[in-house]
Amino acid sequence: MTSNANQSESSESPIGNADTLRATEVSRLRALVDADMETADKLHAEDFQLITPGGSALSKEEYLSGVASGELDYRLWEVDSPIDVRLFDGVAIIRYRSILHMVYHGDDLGPDKFWHTDSYEWRDRRWQVVWSHATRIR
Repeated sequence: MTSNANQSESSESPIGNADTLRATEVSRLRALVDADMETADKLHAEDFQLITPGGSALSKEEYLSGVASGELDYRLWEVDSPIDVRLFDGVAIIRYRSILHMVYHGDDLGPDKFWHTDSYEWRDRRWQVVWSHATRIR
């Protein structure tokens, strides 16, 4: 597979470079912390799935409805390492470490450190996260 870092914006093919993916992920994290559901909805694919540190699988609807209701309240989500990017034709994989503080069902969870691995796909002329996996660092 090849990188499409030089595609024009009018193309139906993926555009951008590793910095574009880094900025997209940071925007996604900010939207989740701010409960900006309009932005979060656009950045998550319809078939998005999160695998939580506890091993549960959440759909886009389950995940984002938890954020919207405040049941899942991200207090802090700070990138704590470089965001490594593997960019391919229409697919990108990112990995980074974070400091994450959240409240879930009223239980204060954090702050704690996590590794994140996310898969993005180029859909509807934009990058959308499709799979997300978080692992708590012990």
